[in-house]
Amino acid sequence: MTKDTVVRYFRDPPEIVTPRLVLRRMKKTDYHDMYQYASREDVTRYLTWHPHPDSGYTLRYLAYITTRYRAGEFYDWAVVWKENRRMIGTCGFTSFDFNHNCGEVGYVIHPDYWGKGIAAEAVQAVMRVGFLTLNLHRIEAKYMEGNTQSRRVMEKCGMTFEGMRRESMFIKDQYATVGVCAILASEFIAREFQ
Repeated sequence: MTKDTVVRYFRDPPEIVTPRLVLRRMKKTDYHDMYQYASREDVTRYLTWHPHPDSGYTLRYLAYITTRYRAGEFYDWAVVWKENRRMIGTCGFTSFDFNHNCGEVGYVIHPDYWGKGIAAEAVQAVMRVGFLTLNLHRIEAKYMEGNTQSRRVMEKCGMTFEGMRRESMFIKDQYATVGVCAILASEFIAREFQ
């Protein structure tokens, strides 16, 4: 995997369809749906960002994201619930380590849809892209200590818990201990094609 490959792919990321979801690029018109979850303290508690203060902030954020897509420097999809076509979250890659052929996935889902396996369904689709299209060797995910729901999603997707990194990130004016889970291409392919 090269940076050029990733930039080309994410300039116009293809739509991904799963049994219950459509993953597509985010649009400015998603601002109302995004604000519904991005403004909530219970959603952002274990994330690196604060709740969106108002819908105008969300609209400006999505306008900015449009420019990052054009540059091929934003790697997230909107997660859309097929049944009502509502954007209920995001899922994608937060970063790539090109030297080591590794990607990190992240996800956020509206609380109305928690506990339904939606995050895992979206993450599995993103991992397919990572391993089968971008040819990554390893995909990892991180969660803040206490966020056991997120760790369960990772393990449901076949990731192995690798340990806790004590106070390894300075987030929201304090140090956070972060757990790391990961899956290798060989493990993913064995699960996918067994």
